[in-house]
Amino acid sequence: MKDFSFHNSIIIAFTILLLYFYEMNKIQFQLLLWTLSVLLALFATAPASSSTFVLAQQPTQTSAAASGVFITVITEEPQINVRLGPSSTVYPVVGILLRGATAPVFGRSPGGDWIQIEFPSAPNGRGWVYSPLVQVSPAGVTLQIMEPPPTPVPPATSTIDPTLAAQFIVIPTSTRLPTFTPPPTLVGFDYEPSPPVLAGIPWASMIIAFGVLGITGFLLSLLRR
Repeated sequence: MKDFSFHNSIIIAFTILLLYFYEMNKIQFQLLLWTLSVLLALFATAPASSSTFVLAQQPTQTSAAASGVFITVITEEPQINVRLGPSSTVYPVVGILLRGATAPVFGRSPGGDWIQIEFPSAPNGRGWVYSPLVQVSPAGVTLQIMEPPPTPVPPATSTIDPTLAAQFIVIPTSTRLPTFTPPPTLVGFDYEPSPPVLAGIPWASMIIAFGVLGITGFLLSLLRR
């Protein structure tokens, strides 16, 4: 392309010279015309070192829907998890698929236990589902093996200084409980009720005694006067 522009510049310059020398006499103009024609022929036949630009073909991301392969959720559960990678312990959940839902398929894991599907809400628009929970259609299709994504880095765990933690550990001291001594057996006593003192005294004697005491007191009071 660069050499082509250089040739065009030379042709334009020669054209300007032709117009300039057009007013010269006929013989001189013919000689100049022949000279310019030879020079143009030499430039035209000279090998041009043109640079060839080759555009590298950019990889195109094939849509899973274009392959015509899709999965259908057939589990008895109301929904299944869609994970970031082919593992239920390493990769986090990025979404769910309801029972009976369908999704286009990209491929399968190297072991065949997981299937990579098109899932727009996941990073890069791809997610993984557990193969026993879905059905691949059309039946008998061979799925391409897809490499799992990088394992997510687990969050950093805080470490505790064991010396500092030992200061807050309290070891309880065991104390001996007092021995239980049963109380002595109480000895029961049988009491017999004693008869009333006045039970054997007749009522008449009691009345006479009270009468004598009354008379005696009366006499004493008269003597004191």
